[in-house]
Amino acid sequence: MRITRRAMLIATATTVALGTIASTPAQAAVPTDPAASIASLAGSLSDLQTAGNYLDASTNKMVVTVTDAAAAAKVRAAGATPKLVKHSAAKLNAIVSGAPAIVGTAWSVDPVTNQVVVDVDTTVSGADLAAVQSAVARAGDAARIEHLSGPLRRTISGGDAIYGGNFRCSLGFNVRNSAGVFFFLTAGHCTNAASAWYSNSSHTTKLGDRTGTSFPGNDYGIVRYLSTFTNHPGAVGSQDITTARNPTVGETVSRRGSTTGIHSGTVTALNATVHYAEGTVTGLIRTTVCAEPGDSGGSLYHGTAALGLTSGGSGNCSSGGTTFFQPVLEPLGVFGVSVY
Repeated sequence: MRITRRAMLIATATTVALGTIASTPAQAAVPTDPAASIASLAGSLSDLQTAGNYLDASTNKMVVTVTDAAAAAKVRAAGATPKLVKHSAAKLNAIVSGAPAIVGTAWSVDPVTNQVVVDVDTTVSGADLAAVQSAVARAGDAARIEHLSGPLRRTISGGDAIYGGNFRCSLGFNVRNSAGVFFFLTAGHCTNAASAWYSNSSHTTKLGDRTGTSFPGNDYGIVRYLSTFTNHPGAVGSQDITTARNPTVGETVSRRGSTTGIHSGTVTALNATVHYAEGTVTGLIRTTVCAEPGDSGGSLYHGTAALGLTSGGSGNCSSGGTTFFQPVLEPLGVFGVSVY
């Protein structure tokens, strides 16, 4: 059975944990740890002094948006490039938090244009569309609408296919706890659907059982491997994964899933709020990476760094699309596990 919209996209994992083997796409160079280069600014800039940061692909430098000269001076002192903008994070975040919760829309802050981006899918019409347009009009030049080419839908190894109930999803990352017990992470809308998970559609090779799940609100779940199942490398396809972090807007990233394999794109926003038909999820990563049904739960990564789990989006890998990801640091912390 294939879950549509209203349905799951499936990503893949390596071996039985992370999907189809393919070469990792070439990626633009970024700082060794993009997040670390701006971490020192967190305590010195308030939401009234900045509206976020991003990696400028043309210069390969970190840019931090600022609303005043004092903040700009702090950014320069930290070794980053300041960019004066009109709207603060406080203002833009207030637009997102006050947005109408209409199914088929997603709201996120784009630090590059200093606006709230409102993704509107093809199911939004009539009074709902009018309500979105009214909210954007009230925001003035602080918000813009982008029309998606299809409906927003959930998508279901670091990439290999996994099967639970009547559904197929993708394994995100293999992880382990301090006691050496092995698990894998995937999307919460997948682990909500089934407790037992298998490596094949006939359900003859069991991987393990769900031990935690969170959807909506978040979109992550965890499955504990059976002790008899020992083939769970810490990789996504042929790419070894050794660390986990949050991505940076402007960064080039890769996604691996059981339906479409490996595709790359750019991070365009963080902390996105997506209103799926099944419920609202907050704190997601917005990207230009494509995905299709069957890619849900699959891995978002850059080099050896784990970044996120495929949640959902709109479009396909023929014409392109917009896909959202659950940041991986949250479930790692909640479940007390780490990549390896």
